[in-house]
Amino acid sequence: RKGKFVTNLRKDDFRVSEDEKAQMITNFSSETDLPLTIALLVDTSGSVRDKLRFEQEAAIEFFYSTLQRTKDKALIISFDSGVDLLQDFTDDPEKLADAVRKIRAGGGTSLYDAIYLAVSQKLKGQSGRRVVILITDGDDNSSRVSLTETLEAAQKNDITIYAISTNSTAYFGSKEQERGDKTLKKFSEETGGKSFFPLKLQDLAGSFLDIHDELRSQYQIGYRPSNSKMDGTFRRIRIDLADKRFKPRARTGYYMPKAGAASQR
Repeated sequence: RKGKFVTNLRKDDFRVSEDEKAQMITNFSSETDLPLTIALLVDTSGSVRDKLRFEQEAAIEFFYSTLQRTKDKALIISFDSGVDLLQDFTDDPEKLADAVRKIRAGGGTSLYDAIYLAVSQKLKGQSGRRVVILITDGDDNSSRVSLTETLEAAQKNDITIYAISTNSTAYFGSKEQERGDKTLKKFSEETGGKSFFPLKLQDLAGSFLDIHDELRSQYQIGYRPSNSKMDGTFRRIRIDLADKRFKPRARTGYYMPKAGAASQR
């Protein structure tokens, strides 16, 4: 409600449909204080050069305030015309902060390549709640993979994407910035995450705080699809609440495997 996590909801409060057909919920749980596995992706292209200091300060504060030693872990990837793993998974916020401080601005933008690396290689198979946090203007001009391929990889690996836009002037009519923000919204909405559009660069820290507040808590809903055909197609999910004051946020669907036993969703 108003972007805040609502507690004390029950299984009977939820309605689930797949491809517009109602489904029976078989598993339900409310989870709090979840372990986190985070990939922070920082845009270091020339287009964000003058914003880099604010990105660094907000990211460092986020790691110190969010990461719990022995429980959580995070890595840092920077991207411009190439993609660089600056710090692999660690639970030490000081190591992450050191990596963030060393970030320098470069050339083009390989946003999709960076996300693809994170979701298809680094986060794949990891435990805990697996999330990507993007700090970028949403532009891409150097990637080898497409937006569609990247989004599909995130959905297949059940990874949530949060995005913080650095387009602090997007509300004043820039077509390029509006396009970048639409890209960020697509990634976050299709994976059950959220996009943030701070009006000022100084508000980046507030966006990180909002992410911090909701990462630990979630409802897990499972069902066995009425269409059990193992056809590799994308199945679109819709989740509603009986109480219309509340609006659930969840990934928009999943890819049914082509072979193997049916799994609960």
